[in-house]
Amino acid sequence: MSQPLLLNLRNLACGYQDQRVVQDLNLHLNTGDIGCFLGSSGCGKTTTLRAIAGFEPVYEGEITLAGEVISRPGFTLAPEKRRIGMVFQDYALFPHLSVAENIGFGIRKHPRLKQVTDELLELVNLGTLGKRYPHELSGGQQQRVALARALAPEPQLLLLDEPFSNLDGELRRRLSHEVREILKARGTSAILVTHDQEEAFAVSDHVGVFKEGRLEQWDTPYNLYHEPLTPFVASFIGKGYFIRGQLVSPESVQTELGLLRGNRAYVWATGSAVDVLLRPDDIVYAPDSTLRTLVVSKTFQGASTLYRLQMPTGSQLEAIFPSHADYRAGDEVGIRVAADHLVLFQAAGSLRQI
Repeated sequence: MSQPLLLNLRNLACGYQDQRVVQDLNLHLNTGDIGCFLGSSGCGKTTTLRAIAGFEPVYEGEITLAGEVISRPGFTLAPEKRRIGMVFQDYALFPHLSVAENIGFGIRKHPRLKQVTDELLELVNLGTLGKRYPHELSGGQQQRVALARALAPEPQLLLLDEPFSNLDGELRRRLSHEVREILKARGTSAILVTHDQEEAFAVSDHVGVFKEGRLEQWDTPYNLYHEPLTPFVASFIGKGYFIRGQLVSPESVQTELGLLRGNRAYVWATGSAVDVLLRPDDIVYAPDSTLRTLVVSKTFQGASTLYRLQMPTGSQLEAIFPSHADYRAGDEVGIRVAADHLVLFQAAGSLRQI
């Protein structure tokens, strides 16, 4: 059974002080799903989040929540009337209120205030800390209080703006998984803003990749990695490199790495110049291979090592080798390509001899 549509952004343009930061934006989120806006600083992801919250006006298009228009040109429903919760980067907790009082702040007139507060304390694994004050908590605990406080009024949608950016790496990873479990346990729909791919993939059902105010692709993490729609998404998600090739048949392409054959057909004319996406896990360590590359640099990662390699033509690739394969910069090493799923984009200039 498909979930009902909750949030819809249609042909949206928004920004501030008459600057259109975001243009032509279309996306939707179903009830119970977690979405994520991913991109580098200044790409428009936070502006879009603020428009959904009601903090920024809309110049074109509209935003609907549960079938009701909440923003369109000339009309912005007040943030407090939107049934949208918000978790900020700096947590924004009240220092003079206890943890329990912070959580219950938005539902002070609730007839079962204590019961609801206690349930939320348990949900975010802070059951014994209700009487403490924010300054007595760690960063991760403060973030969980902020999450519980935002969940207390039972918002239809929860917005999280870079919620883990003040935390260190290991805690970020743990908390991002925890937040997903909490939201799923409550059935709460949410949108998260981040520039961290690992975080986006850990938390979200759908991820939107932003570039310079435009949404390049709104899709599942799996599809973003395996079926990128644009070269930008292909190179942005999961470290991609491109090498030039020439289409020999719908499923195969001639490149400096030899003839590569994939499991999907492309409809462009034979002989078309294409850019072939290769990721580190597509290049396999093969010491006996006739395909030789030069080691430029390497990054030890425990069970594996990430090598940056240079082809005789000067093209660079990255490859993941088992950690016992120990080479230095300047060493020559054999590789082979293990990419049965070829992702190609048409290159500028249609015909090119390899």
